[in-house]
Amino acid sequence: MPEIIPIHDANDPRVEAYVSIRERDLTGGHGGRFIVEGKVTLETLLARSRFEVESLFLCETRLAPLAGILSEVPEGVPVYVAAQGVMDAVAGFPMHRGVLACGRKGAALSPQNVLPKDGPSTALILSELSNHDNVGACFRNAAAFGADAVLLDAASCDPLYRKAIRVSSGAALWLPFSQGGTGADLIAAAEAAGHEVWALTPRSDAAPLPSLKVPERVALLMGAEGPGLPAEMIARARPVRIAMTEGFDSVNVATAAAIALAHVFAARG
Repeated sequence: MPEIIPIHDANDPRVEAYVSIRERDLTGGHGGRFIVEGKVTLETLLARSRFEVESLFLCETRLAPLAGILSEVPEGVPVYVAAQGVMDAVAGFPMHRGVLACGRKGAALSPQNVLPKDGPSTALILSELSNHDNVGACFRNAAAFGADAVLLDAASCDPLYRKAIRVSSGAALWLPFSQGGTGADLIAAAEAAGHEVWALTPRSDAAPLPSLKVPERVALLMGAEGPGLPAEMIARARPVRIAMTEGFDSVNVATAAAIALAHVFAARG
């Protein structure tokens, strides 16, 4: 069991990383850190994440229910504990779950770091996805259907944003990903690693998803809600569409990713 450190004052500098979480989320004010919230994501952070844990911050009522999980806290990592009112004052809003942890992002990875070197591979490429819920849901779908890596361009939101981690059900903490460059850069990186890139688009001239044989190495390219992928990016890849009822041509990007990933997963047996 780690050392439990009581916090009685919301201004205690030891919990500075947890101050005004929402505002920091919106401004990217966590720097090289990220915050996870809730039991499921804490358990994932401790059990299978590739990221270093800096500290935990718990409501005092959560100590007993989390006793088993706390046994997994690395030696030397402080566990700060406070009454509900103090924790709420630090975070800046009611912390109903009463479970927070702070991790360190560490060095950024490149597509070459995260894409498998050989053998079958499924990658998900996200271009200009600015909605944290969609990014989190895409990670959850990628994990569910056996994707090996997620590549995000610089314009996409941070998958280590607190809400994205929660929506991903913790998948963003362990599924290999890289972030940076443009969508075109990521297409080039995936192709250089031997992947055929499928660009998901509602265009009528795109090949229907079920008609395609899944190659050994494939990367599924998803664009932003609304505008979708620009024509020049679609031209760089193989256009693929999901058949829909007449008069309706699009679904949520995370839903489209799930359908495409499930198709590839089933084809791989």
